[in-house]
Amino acid sequence: MGLWSKTRLGLWAATFAGALAVCASPAAAAGKFKIFLSMSYIGNDWQAEAANMVKAMAAHGSMADKVDLQVQVAGPNAQRQIQQINAMVQAGAQAIVIYPISPTALNAAVKNACAKGVVVVAYDGEISEPCAHNVTIDQEEAGRVTADWLVKKLNGKGNIVLVTGVPGTSVDTLRTKAAKEVFAKNPGIKVVAEAVGMWSQAVARTELSKILATHNWDQIDGLWMQVGCYTANSLQIEAGKQIKDLKPCAGEGSNGGRIQMLPVGTEVEGANGTYMPMGAPRISYASPPYSGGLALKLAVEKLEGKDIPQHVTLPLPLVTNDTIKLCQEGSWAEMKAGCNAFKPSIVPNPGWFASIFSDQTPEIGLNAALVGQPEN
Repeated sequence: MGLWSKTRLGLWAATFAGALAVCASPAAAAGKFKIFLSMSYIGNDWQAEAANMVKAMAAHGSMADKVDLQVQVAGPNAQRQIQQINAMVQAGAQAIVIYPISPTALNAAVKNACAKGVVVVAYDGEISEPCAHNVTIDQEEAGRVTADWLVKKLNGKGNIVLVTGVPGTSVDTLRTKAAKEVFAKNPGIKVVAEAVGMWSQAVARTELSKILATHNWDQIDGLWMQVGCYTANSLQIEAGKQIKDLKPCAGEGSNGGRIQMLPVGTEVEGANGTYMPMGAPRISYASPPYSGGLALKLAVEKLEGKDIPQHVTLPLPLVTNDTIKLCQEGSWAEMKAGCNAFKPSIVPNPGWFASIFSDQTPEIGLNAALVGQPEN
């Protein structure tokens, strides 16, 4: 199973869930805003990273004296997330920052929270209840742009494999819908297999292995994957494919996948095995993990009496082989200057997401994403 086997992912998820439970305090400290982070699915690198950035934002010097952050995880279960939101309101929540499992299922609970004066801000996934604030990228744009790239890369003809995300979320629904609309307009493109990838490198490996039992690499011309291009490239190398023959992949902004995009021969400290420059044909995009930190920041501003937008649409981070740029140290200045991939010596986890920079969140950077620690 490689670096991220199901066993390791399961152990990580259990450890992460335990760590989140420790974050909860019995009651808000005097003078602090009582804010809850409501997470749904946590079984992938993106969710862990986004949660780290929320916790780092809460720990920053500008926030630490204002925020008492408590964290709860519902898993991929809308009813459980509804119950937890209702309990948060009963426990005196002043704001709830949410990664929603569904854009609509939580609406009644969110409307009830708003009616009781609770500020509700969702990140990445949307909530359609009008009282909720949302911080997202344009998910349809993400699906459309990446599908367009793949069609053009294949000159409008070829067999492709689709690996989608977490079912039921607005993120997965909108990206997949937009991508399929592009493919449907190009009759030379044939989707020969589709699988649910849960935004996990480990799940993507399992699902691709199943697909390869009936479709070998010579029968696949390209891939559209919400998460898993790193894994797809690695599987091809393991199957004996030459680097020059790697299939084009439109997919996520994992750091391992971006390192693979660098030209062959690029010196990258810490690279080894399949985690190395390959010149892999890619377009890499991401929902920025800092969206949760920004959602918390906006919730605090709202509690302080400031006006905040009902919907914040973040810039869509897009990286191609022409625009990949290696970060040497991962400093704020480097990221501001446009670096978009981190050396494996800095970020050893290939599934970690590299699109962490925003002028809107100077409080959180590399250490926030890695270990939940804010910038100075």
